[in-house]
Amino acid sequence: MRDKILAHLDDAATLESLYRSDKQAFRLAFFDVYTEIADRPQAAFWNERLRYKSASVVFGRKADLLFLAATALVTAFLVKLPALFGVDEERYYPRNISFILFTALLVYFARKRQLSIKTCTAISAVLLAGALFINWLPATDDSSTFLLSCLHLPLFFWALLGFVYTGARSLSHWEKRPDFLRYNGDLIVMTSLLSSAVMALSGITMGLFSLIGLQIEEFYLEWILLIELSACPLVATYILDINPNLVNKVSPIIARIFSPLVLVTLVGYLIGIAWASKDPFNDREFLLLFNILLIGVLAIVFFSLVELPRAAAGKGALLITLLLSVVTIIVNSIALLAILYRISSWGFTPNRVAVLGANILFFVHLILIALQLFKQYRKKEVEFWAIEKVIAVFLPFYAAWALFVALVVPFIFRYS
Repeated sequence: MRDKILAHLDDAATLESLYRSDKQAFRLAFFDVYTEIADRPQAAFWNERLRYKSASVVFGRKADLLFLAATALVTAFLVKLPALFGVDEERYYPRNISFILFTALLVYFARKRQLSIKTCTAISAVLLAGALFINWLPATDDSSTFLLSCLHLPLFFWALLGFVYTGARSLSHWEKRPDFLRYNGDLIVMTSLLSSAVMALSGITMGLFSLIGLQIEEFYLEWILLIELSACPLVATYILDINPNLVNKVSPIIARIFSPLVLVTLVGYLIGIAWASKDPFNDREFLLLFNILLIGVLAIVFFSLVELPRAAAGKGALLITLLLSVVTIIVNSIALLAILYRISSWGFTPNRVAVLGANILFFVHLILIALQLFKQYRKKEVEFWAIEKVIAVFLPFYAAWALFVALVVPFIFRYS
């Protein structure tokens, strides 16, 4: 995008077409190159246009609101399906959480990106196949493969959502994947705000009805509040879509604040492990918590890196993220050595296979990220697109591994 802007700076029609094709990528690329072309009249025009912030909040067209309501009803139906048809809740929710979380968002972005009927049919077939498989999969009270499938299938459908979000582009096109990661950060912020507002309104509503002697708590919690909360991610997505400037400064600020805090916490945690003589090699529960910590820190690293361009981060923020990546590599190395030790001592199990593959992916990806960050830190001008690329091109490997664990590992270990 950067090169295209430079090549067509004097061509107003082409610039407008580039902007409309991918507004976020155009904005980031333009501000990245602006210092080189600041003396050009066209650059001054686009600078003012892109930096303009509307004071009003947009609520969209009537047709979009009707579509939003219809799509939210789909989520509500999936959430309350056990109550409507007498399905066992303990069997239904663990198996179908993927479809409750992602079906409405997949429908929303398929419409937004105007995907072809052929592509929509293929995505629907994947959803149907996933639903049939996870609801067929045998399970017992101590079935590790069933639990792994229930945990990894949502990760695969999250990757499928990213595929739809980016316009169902081939794997060789990585440019919009950082936007998808930024969308996830913004979505967490907006969904948290909406959920807090819903909870506050629910408390007030139940309190008001109790004052007049009507006890609606059970009905309200089961039918109203649950449906409202389930619709929050979809409503948050719509708000972000039509008001892109609403939280685009909040997420970068959060990333800038949390990165150094997580770095200090992680270093302190490693010191604490040594001080308390904790042994992840022989303590299974501690190793599990250690890997959960690793996943959380890795998510923060990704979030911090993709927010660097929006935060107009300097070398200081880059150095903090580099140090955080290095410390995360140390944590990852300990977890990887521990799981290799347990496999060599007691053999392969479904859990060990899943954790081993994930840790290898984490380790390789973190090494690539750290090397790229070090390379960019040494440069006079940081190329943020290079940092985004090293994150984006690796995401399909996570999706492939999640699919392997969800679909193949149960067969390998015979549903044990």
